[in-house]
Amino acid sequence: MEKELLTVSIYTENFVGLLNRITTIFTKRHVNIESITASKSEIENVHRYTIVVRESETLIKKIVKVLEKQIDVIGAFYHSEDQTIYQEISLYKVNVENVNNSKFKEIITTNHAKIVAVEKEFVVIEKSGTKEETDKLYNELNPFGLMQFVRSGRVVITKQKMKISEILNNNKNN
Repeated sequence: MEKELLTVSIYTENFVGLLNRITTIFTKRHVNIESITASKSEIENVHRYTIVVRESETLIKKIVKVLEKQIDVIGAFYHSEDQTIYQEISLYKVNVENVNNSKFKEIITTNHAKIVAVEKEFVVIEKSGTKEETDKLYNELNPFGLMQFVRSGRVVITKQKMKISEILNNNKNN
Protein backbone atom coordinates (compact mmCIF):
# COMPACT_ATOMS: atom_id res chain seq x y z
CA MET A 1 0.00 0.00 0.00
CA GLU A 2 1.30 3.40 -0.98
CA LYS A 3 1.77 5.93 1.77
CA GLU A 4 0.59 9.48 1.15
CA LEU A 5 0.32 12.68 3.13
CA LEU A 6 -3.15 12.78 4.70
CA THR A 7 -4.81 15.25 7.05
CA VAL A 8 -7.10 13.98 9.80
CA SER A 9 -9.57 16.46 11.29
CA ILE A 10 -11.08 15.51 14.65
CA TYR A 11 -13.88 17.56 16.22
CA THR A 12 -14.23 17.11 19.95
CA GLU A 13 -15.40 18.54 23.18
CA ASN A 14 -12.45 20.00 25.07
CA PHE A 15 -11.64 17.53 27.86
CA VAL A 16 -8.40 16.89 29.72
CA GLY A 17 -6.62 13.76 28.51
CA LEU A 18 -8.40 13.54 25.17
CA LEU A 19 -5.34 14.48 23.12
CA ASN A 20 -3.41 11.68 24.82
CA ARG A 21 -6.13 9.16 23.94
CA ILE A 22 -6.19 10.38 20.33
CA THR A 23 -2.43 10.19 19.84
CA THR A 24 -2.37 6.73 21.46
CA ILE A 25 -4.70 5.48 18.72
CA PHE A 26 -2.10 6.49 16.12
CA THR A 27 0.84 5.18 18.18
CA LYS A 28 -0.70 1.73 18.69
CA ARG A 29 -0.89 1.37 14.90
CA HIS A 30 2.71 2.56 14.42
CA VAL A 31 1.64 5.74 12.64
CA ASN A 32 4.01 8.66 13.06
CA ILE A 33 2.34 12.07 13.39
CA GLU A 34 4.05 14.60 11.10
CA SER A 35 2.29 17.59 12.70
CA ILE A 36 -0.56 18.35 15.04
CA THR A 37 -2.50 21.49 15.84
CA ALA A 38 -5.40 22.06 18.19
CA SER A 39 -7.74 25.02 18.32
CA LYS A 40 -11.31 26.05 18.75
CA SER A 41 -13.42 25.39 15.67
CA GLU A 42 -16.14 27.27 13.83
CA ILE A 43 -18.67 25.70 16.21
CA GLU A 44 -19.08 27.03 19.75
CA ASN A 45 -17.61 24.77 22.46
CA VAL A 46 -16.14 22.39 19.87
CA HIS A 47 -12.39 22.03 19.34
CA ARG A 48 -10.57 20.72 16.31
CA TYR A 49 -7.39 18.65 16.18
CA THR A 50 -5.63 18.66 12.83
CA ILE A 51 -3.21 15.78 12.48
CA VAL A 52 -0.99 15.24 9.45
CA VAL A 53 0.37 11.74 8.77
CA ARG A 54 2.15 9.93 5.95
CA GLU A 55 0.31 6.65 5.73
CA SER A 56 -1.90 4.48 3.52
CA GLU A 57 -5.47 5.60 3.06
CA THR A 58 -6.66 2.13 4.11
CA LEU A 59 -5.06 2.41 7.56
CA ILE A 60 -6.23 6.00 8.06
CA LYS A 61 -9.82 4.99 7.25
CA LYS A 62 -9.58 2.40 10.05
CA ILE A 63 -8.10 4.94 12.47
CA VAL A 64 -10.87 7.45 11.70
CA LYS A 65 -13.48 4.78 12.50
CA VAL A 66 -11.75 4.08 15.84
CA LEU A 67 -11.55 7.81 16.59
CA GLU A 68 -15.28 8.25 15.95
CA LYS A 69 -16.01 5.61 18.61
CA GLN A 70 -14.29 7.69 21.31
CA ILE A 71 -16.84 9.14 23.73
CA ASP A 72 -15.73 12.78 23.45
CA VAL A 73 -15.16 12.74 19.67
CA ILE A 74 -18.00 14.34 17.73
CA GLY A 75 -16.63 13.58 14.27
CA ALA A 76 -13.45 12.52 12.50
CA PHE A 77 -12.55 12.94 8.85
CA TYR A 78 -9.50 12.52 6.64
CA HIS A 79 -8.48 14.40 3.51
CA SER A 80 -5.86 14.02 0.80
CA GLU A 81 -3.55 16.87 -0.22
CA ASP A 82 -5.71 17.93 -3.18
CA GLN A 83 -8.78 18.25 -0.93
CA THR A 84 -7.27 20.88 1.36
CA ILE A 85 -5.86 24.37 1.49
CA TYR A 86 -3.25 24.72 4.19
CA GLN A 87 -0.57 26.95 5.64
CA GLU A 88 2.16 26.59 8.22
CA ILE A 89 3.92 29.40 10.03
CA SER A 90 7.63 29.42 10.69
CA LEU A 91 9.94 31.67 12.66
CA TYR A 92 13.65 32.10 11.97
CA LYS A 93 16.07 33.74 14.42
CA VAL A 94 19.11 35.14 12.60
CA ASN A 95 22.26 36.77 13.95
CA VAL A 96 21.80 40.56 13.62
CA GLU A 97 25.37 41.02 12.32
CA ASN A 98 24.36 39.47 9.00
CA VAL A 99 21.10 41.31 8.22
CA ASN A 100 22.57 44.47 6.65
CA ASN A 101 23.54 42.39 3.65
CA SER A 102 21.56 43.25 0.46
CA LYS A 103 21.28 39.52 -0.37
CA PHE A 104 19.58 38.97 3.02
CA LYS A 105 17.00 41.67 2.28
CA GLU A 106 16.40 40.21 -1.18
CA ILE A 107 15.77 36.76 0.33
CA ILE A 108 13.19 38.18 2.76
CA THR A 109 11.39 40.05 -0.06
CA THR A 110 11.38 37.26 -2.66
CA ASN A 111 10.12 34.72 -0.09
CA HIS A 112 7.27 37.02 1.05
CA ALA A 113 8.58 36.85 4.60
CA LYS A 114 8.60 39.65 7.13
CA ILE A 115 10.74 40.78 10.01
CA VAL A 116 8.70 40.63 13.22
CA ALA A 117 11.33 41.51 15.82
CA VAL A 118 14.68 43.27 15.87
CA GLU A 119 16.76 42.86 18.99
CA LYS A 120 20.34 43.77 19.88
CA GLU A 121 21.75 40.37 18.91
CA PHE A 122 19.19 38.89 16.53
CA VAL A 123 16.34 39.41 14.08
CA VAL A 124 13.22 37.24 13.90
CA ILE A 125 11.66 36.54 10.50
CA GLU A 126 8.18 35.11 9.98
CA LYS A 127 7.02 33.13 6.96
CA SER A 128 3.71 31.44 6.34
CA GLY A 129 3.23 28.98 3.52
CA THR A 130 3.66 25.35 2.61
CA LYS A 131 6.33 23.14 4.14
CA GLU A 132 8.29 23.41 0.90
CA GLU A 133 8.19 27.23 1.05
CA THR A 134 9.28 27.40 4.68
CA ASP A 135 12.04 24.84 4.01
CA LYS A 136 13.25 26.92 1.06
CA LEU A 137 13.57 30.00 3.26
CA TYR A 138 15.33 27.91 5.92
CA ASN A 139 17.93 26.81 3.37
CA GLU A 140 18.44 30.38 2.15
CA LEU A 141 18.76 31.87 5.66
CA ASN A 142 21.05 29.17 7.03
CA PRO A 143 24.26 30.78 5.66
CA PHE A 144 23.36 34.02 7.47
CA GLY A 145 23.78 32.54 10.94
CA LEU A 146 20.46 30.86 11.66
CA MET A 147 20.25 30.66 15.46
CA GLN A 148 16.81 29.10 15.88
CA PHE A 149 14.02 27.71 13.71
CA VAL A 150 10.50 26.59 14.55
CA ARG A 151 7.53 25.64 12.39
CA SER A 152 3.92 25.15 13.41
CA GLY A 153 1.72 22.28 12.43
CA ARG A 154 -0.62 22.68 9.51
CA VAL A 155 -3.68 24.85 9.68
CA VAL A 156 -6.13 23.34 7.20
CA ILE A 157 -9.36 24.30 5.50
CA THR A 158 -11.06 21.68 3.34
CA LYS A 159 -12.19 22.48 -0.17
CA GLN A 160 -15.41 20.55 0.24
CA LYS A 161 -18.10 21.43 2.75
CA MET A 162 -17.58 19.79 6.14
CA LYS A 163 -20.65 18.03 7.49
CA ILE A 164 -19.75 18.58 11.14
CA SER A 165 -22.63 21.03 11.75
CA GLU A 166 -25.13 18.42 10.52
CA ILE A 167 -23.55 15.79 12.81
CA LEU A 168 -23.84 18.15 15.80
CA ASN A 169 -27.47 18.94 15.03
CA ASN A 170 -28.26 15.22 14.76
CA ASN A 171 -26.51 14.55 18.09
CA LYS A 172 -28.56 17.29 19.79
CA ASN A 173 -31.80 15.84 18.42
CA ASN A 174 -31.00 12.28 19.60
